[in-house]
Amino acid sequence: MKILCDKQTLLTAVTNVSRAVSGNKSILPALEGILMRVNRSSLFLAGYNSEMAITTTIEVGVTEPGEIVLPSKLFTDIVRKLPGDEVELSVDDRLAVNIKSGCSNFNIMGISSSEYPDIPTVNDGVGVMLPQDTLHSMIRQTIFAVSSNDERPVHKGVLFDMEDGTLRLVAVDGSRLALRSENIQNTDRMQFVVPGRTLQEVMRLLSPEDASMVSLAVGRRHVIMEINGYAVVSKLLEGEFLPYQKAIPKTVRINVSTNTREFIDAVDRASLIINDRMKSPIITKLEQNTVTVKCTTPMGNASDVILASVLGLTEEEGLEMGFNSQYLLDALKNTECDEIKMEINDALSPLKIVPAEGESFLFLVMPVRMKR
Repeated sequence: MKILCDKQTLLTAVTNVSRAVSGNKSILPALEGILMRVNRSSLFLAGYNSEMAITTTIEVGVTEPGEIVLPSKLFTDIVRKLPGDEVELSVDDRLAVNIKSGCSNFNIMGISSSEYPDIPTVNDGVGVMLPQDTLHSMIRQTIFAVSSNDERPVHKGVLFDMEDGTLRLVAVDGSRLALRSENIQNTDRMQFVVPGRTLQEVMRLLSPEDASMVSLAVGRRHVIMEINGYAVVSKLLEGEFLPYQKAIPKTVRINVSTNTREFIDAVDRASLIINDRMKSPIITKLEQNTVTVKCTTPMGNASDVILASVLGLTEEEGLEMGFNSQYLLDALKNTECDEIKMEINDALSPLKIVPAEGESFLFLVMPVRMKR
């Protein structure tokens, strides 16, 4: 095997596929490497960790086709620090690899490609097309609520729920829920759960300002997403996902409208006296035209007031609710809009956060019981 390729093109490809390489000591040493397969005019690269694979193909000058597995971290570091604009890579019959660029010359050992396991394929899956900026927004507005608890592994992913031309992405972790909706062309009824780690890597490949289309193909056990010349293949999570529609309150007693940035800043300031040892809640007090945000810890106390339209409270009534400060901030920061509406029933019911107009997202944050 012998090739000549552009250094920056190779570095970008190697960096992206290496994110799917097994980070810990693997039972199969080949999974700690990057698979490289050269045909007549191109180089196929793959990283795989038994749960997720990232693959791509780049154009290279080929003197001799072949296959090899190279240690991921070492090879990536070498390519990153090579001095020249082009890289010449050759492999002999003993799997000895020579890497040249400019005045630099490296010799490392590779692994036979025969030891690399087959990467799953999705040949008969249901297809979905989405603009990549839309998919980026949908993932970003839900992935923050993915659970990290091993008790319900299915909740460590995001539910893709397709029905009647609508795609909903849903994440839950027991204390909060994030839902993002978008109209799509596909009308098939289907649900599947993609691991949160996979979607973190998908977000790295997506451009938030590019409206070109991304294709998803969903099979029984795997999903494949094709993005900007890369393919991400992932196992789907199995198990019964929370029936999220039942968790969303159907009635509303109090409606609050306010400026998102002002609310974020008030919560952010009040959170300054909270640390890992002093996990006091953020208290929000609703009155006729204001929301007071306050917090008391052994370090001190803080209070902030923002203007709001509060409907549903009597003049004498005030409502106080306590929240985990980080959960409340996560929801507010992912609204992506200037004005929000908050819908509330009572101090122990979930806080529902929705856009001032439309129904693109819905966030629920469970309150915490306050000590009196």
